[in-house]
Amino acid sequence: MQPLKGITVVTLEHAIAAPFATRQLADMGARVIKVERPGVGDFARAYDSRVRGLASHFVWTNRSKESLTLDVKHEEAQKILMRLIIEEADVVVQNLAPGAAARLGLSYEALSRRKPGIIVCDISGYGDNGPYRDKKAYDLLIQSEAGFVSVTGTPDTPSKAGPSIADIAAGMYAYTNILGALMHRQQTGEGQRIDISMLESLSEWMSYPLYYAFEGAAPPQRTGASHATIYPYGPFLAGDGKTVMMGLQNEREWKLFCEKVLLQPALASDPRFAGNAQRSEARGELSSLIVETFSTLTAAQVVERLEAAGIANAQVNTMSELWKHPQLEARGRWREIDTPAGAVPAMLPPGSWQHGAPRMGAVPALGQHTDAILSHFGYGIEQIAQLRAEGAV
Repeated sequence: MQPLKGITVVTLEHAIAAPFATRQLADMGARVIKVERPGVGDFARAYDSRVRGLASHFVWTNRSKESLTLDVKHEEAQKILMRLIIEEADVVVQNLAPGAAARLGLSYEALSRRKPGIIVCDISGYGDNGPYRDKKAYDLLIQSEAGFVSVTGTPDTPSKAGPSIADIAAGMYAYTNILGALMHRQQTGEGQRIDISMLESLSEWMSYPLYYAFEGAAPPQRTGASHATIYPYGPFLAGDGKTVMMGLQNEREWKLFCEKVLLQPALASDPRFAGNAQRSEARGELSSLIVETFSTLTAAQVVERLEAAGIANAQVNTMSELWKHPQLEARGRWREIDTPAGAVPAMLPPGSWQHGAPRMGAVPALGQHTDAILSHFGYGIEQIAQLRAEGAV
């Protein structure tokens, strides 16, 4: 049994944050109706064409949804949208430009007067008030504003994260807040408004760097793929030119590392390295000792020693290698989903799904479900054709 079966979500969304949130609701069984602009749709459809002509971002965040095209500035389209929300929706999600949803009559205040149990989730860059309310917000810009870029990269080059983590963070908090709001409504009958900002979402994820710099202290240094405050923790070069990623977390592991990996047990009691703070401070000196040992070994031999000592290690996989990861394959995490370009693989959402498999439906073509939804509301073939001729749908 999918836990959100029977819940309907109407979403005016684009890019990543809102689509990722609503896709997860769809995974849980909710019916998600995605309202898109006629002829163009969600602009993420045009980000690239890497998935057999479809956009990689769009395929990832839009499976299991219905696509309804409406020009929300058209009078008749506005009536259709309002009827869809009032008669069908449990949840409305939007990440339009600040103020746009309210101008369309889609604010929580306006909708709740007609439907008190409605849940409205607004996702924006900076939130619905404050001096940054109307500032444009893209993922890179929020990564910068939240300080993420300042602590990521090398000493010489600040870097953004590869995936759109500000959007993803906002999508995750929208998803969990909506689940909480549905539970609250189940207990009280009350709807509510949820105001999610990308800045606040990613600022929450800044976690320890924020506290590390508490009361004006220096922030963590940028250390590339190494850890800023724990050492040794990061990439180390082996004698065959390959990189081994490894990490230590405590003094017990440091002792084992010295004894079984470096084969230099005396280093465990060396005062230069007596504690993580000291090792981190002397990382240049310690790195030379580690690389000197590793230079006589292949990466496979280094990993063999690390495994024998119980020291955490990992491969630096490419995307091609991740598609074939033996652990994901062994745990049966891959499924197939339909798209307008044919079936493609998709990862099963994290979780055990003990009481029923998640919904893994098709990625919709633009406007694929428009006629069916309009027919449900009593529009005939000629009426739909007229609306299409007017550009309303």
